[in-house]
Amino acid sequence: MAVGTFAGALLAAGREKPSFDVLFVGTTVLGMGLAFAAVMPNAWLFGAALVVIGVSTLTFTNSTSSLMQLSTEPTMRGRVMALRLAMGVGATPIGAPVVGWVADAFGPPWALGVGAASGFIAAIVALTYLMKHGRVRVRLGEGTSPLHQ
Repeated sequence: MAVGTFAGALLAAGREKPSFDVLFVGTTVLGMGLAFAAVMPNAWLFGAALVVIGVSTLTFTNSTSSLMQLSTEPTMRGRVMALRLAMGVGATPIGAPVVGWVADAFGPPWALGVGAASGFIAAIVALTYLMKHGRVRVRLGEGTSPLHQ
């Protein structure tokens, strides 16, 4: 995962500015990486899936942070970032025991599956919200990206 995180950091450093396209792709790839990790039959393939998880996790984290900072009024930026951190860190005491129970009761692959499902659900919720509020419309088969602002 460290290799993927390092690669994700290099990719983020090479990006001129954050975009919702990158955020959506990062979230989707994170879900796919977790799903693939859950079904990998050996340690080498599991390690390869962890590289994908590392790249997509850093892409998601950097994109959300950058988009929030650049789209928030300067006087509110600290408050917004504090809320973002509180949501991320504050959800751990709720989610960690649930995922731990799933891993204990059903095995680690199922715990990874819960992570994959939550990544896909987050991507669907974000896409639905953005489409509903007219900021993003989905066009498949046109251009290079399914998301257009």
